[in-house]
Amino acid sequence: MDTRRTAGLGLGLALLSALAFSTSGPFARSLIDAGWSAEAAVATRVGIAGLVLAVPAAVALRGRWRILRRNLGMVAVFGLLGVAAAQVGFFNSIRYLPVGIALLIEYLGVILVVAWMWAVHGQRPRLLTVGGSAAAVLGLALVLDLTGGGGGLDPVGVLWGLFAAVGLAGYFVLGARVDSALPATAMASGGMAVGSATLLLLGAVGLLPMHAHFGAVTFAGQTTSWLVPILGLALLAGVVAYATGIGGARLLGARLASFVGLTEVLFAVLIAWLLLDELPTVVQLIGGALILAGVTLVRLDEPKPRSDPKDPDGTPAPAMTAG
Repeated sequence: MDTRRTAGLGLGLALLSALAFSTSGPFARSLIDAGWSAEAAVATRVGIAGLVLAVPAAVALRGRWRILRRNLGMVAVFGLLGVAAAQVGFFNSIRYLPVGIALLIEYLGVILVVAWMWAVHGQRPRLLTVGGSAAAVLGLALVLDLTGGGGGLDPVGVLWGLFAAVGLAGYFVLGARVDSALPATAMASGGMAVGSATLLLLGAVGLLPMHAHFGAVTFAGQTTSWLVPILGLALLAGVVAYATGIGGARLLGARLASFVGLTEVLFAVLIAWLLLDELPTVVQLIGGALILAGVTLVRLDEPKPRSDPKDPDGTPAPAMTAG
């Protein structure tokens, strides 16, 4: 596969992942409002998604279990950071902060990715990346419509948001750097299994609250079974989001994939428009344009592909596929 087609495939996977992730907020909110703890919602979401992905993961491995064994450490860290930490941090953050503020804090993880690539791999951000970062963060703030001000923010919610930002950065960095021979489905399934098992263990010993409500919930203004948001979280915001996100990160590299991930908020606004008839404002449209401009600048600043199948930023060679 040539470089242009690889970049196009990676961009498509990353955008599909952002779209799938953008549905998690409404699903999770309906469960939390009905009495679920954030940890129980996350553990159930990733546990079911991990089980669903186990079958295609096994098929993709084709009996090459040694590939999974040699990547167990990376998969475990991915499960702890990119799955458990990111989701638990965000779901707890929205208990104390408006969703827009919580998202803005979580997506500071994009800046952490840039800092990591600089500190660890010596990839000092050039002018285009700095400009793209500034444009993207400003655009994010405009899309989230934070005109209500940030005064009186609950520090507990802010800390949870920063915790989610670290997890988000880990999701993109680890998703891009894993052994390219390991299928994306196996990486996602294994990571979610680790994340779910860790949360359930911590809940069993009393370190995390684990409570759920198995009754009717209110979702999108309608009363429905708790299974509806759970299956939405597990299948759409879990299976689809993680499998395509890992594939996109491998093809684009951690830095560019993290910036493309900012389009999640644009999709969230679009979903609110289509489902709830909430028209985006002019300010939000300007913010969306700034996010897209920021992603474009970072894309233009990406280094040229090398012949080495493993570049320092974790981007595979052009012939690599998502697995």
